Amino acid sequence: MEKKITNMEVKRKNRNGVFRFICKNGTVSNPDISYYMKISLPTATQITKELIAEGLVEERGEMQSTGGRRAKALSAVTGARLAVGLDITKNHITLVLTNIVGEMLKYERLYQPFFTGEGYYQEVSEKLEEFLDESGADREKILGVGISFPGIIDLDGELITYSHILGVEAVPFASVSRFFSYPAFFLNDANAGAYAEGFHNEEAERFFYLSLSNTVGGAVFSNRELVQGKNFRCGEVGHMTVVIDGERCYCGKRGCLDAYCAAGRLSEMAGGKLEHFFELLDRGETAAVKRWDSYTDYLAMAVNNIHMILDCDVVLGGYVGSCIGTHLKYVWDKVAERDTFEEKESYVKACNYKVAAAALGAALKVIETFVSQI
Repeated sequence: MEKKITNMEVKRKNRNGVFRFICKNGTVSNPDISYYMKISLPTATQITKELIAEGLVEERGEMQSTGGRRAKALSAVTGARLAVGLDITKNHITLVLTNIVGEMLKYERLYQPFFTGEGYYQEVSEKLEEFLDESGADREKILGVGISFPGIIDLDGELITYSHILGVEAVPFASVSRFFSYPAFFLNDANAGAYAEGFHNEEAERFFYLSLSNTVGGAVFSNRELVQGKNFRCGEVGHMTVVIDGERCYCGKRGCLDAYCAAGRLSEMAGGKLEHFFELLDRGETAAVKRWDSYTDYLAMAVNNIHMILDCDVVLGGYVGSCIGTHLKYVWDKVAERDTFEEKESYVKACNYKVAAAALGAALKVIETFVSQI
């Protein structure tokens, strides 16, 4: 029995690895799979035959000749499965549709103020269906909907423990998922942003994702997985104290990083438009320059503290990370002044996904759940 289980596990691991290899490399052959994955050619051929039969892989002609018989060209059927991502915030929802290789096919951000009660999720579900109608998505191919939520997500208890920003607590997953026609997967919003950032980044062994949006959050991404923590609160840097008895945070405490580095600290002086703030900054407007200088003092302190603890890259995400552009160097210069070890190469990075990162990450988690079980 133990041998049988082991053989089954090896087979699944090989199937999983072969499919990931094909998705990553676009078009490959069975000899490619055999060589790079260090499995026998008959094994590679058998696995791809099974994946073709399941509609996940297809033959696309032949590879270029290397002197012998041309090998069959194999590619993932990118539209074989789809996933939806939903990011819930205080005033908006963002919807994303992805294919099986994690490509964003469509996204939309809609004004949808949050309110407690069943009516909210019913309205969101209806807008999701309208979004799918507009995209022409085949409902039969949808694996599920990943829901990014600004709060503590207890995966073991299947519970949204609480969300200060939305004013809810102890919300069972089932009380939300029952309004949707697809299996639901829940992620914290910062975790979802980090997942989007790390999903396609093969080189990133570990990084910290610092989400600078309406609230400040964070997540640790390590070895292609999210580090959750004992109580699923790993990375919640928005509520670490940076000023003793400082400004009041929305959580009720004083001096939290969130009170100094939420995106609203910048956008409030630009009519609520963060992009407009950076336009003012680019023009050298005195008030914007002064606000940016103060903002980055606290941001640099936080980044340095995070790096001292984790010794990894810090990716600036969220609304601010998406807009930071050429101003990233200014942040790094301030961080470098605080760095005890005088590192020459910047470990402060701007996020790769400028729009819909949390919704995308939620959708990618759905895809990953499916792929891991192939």
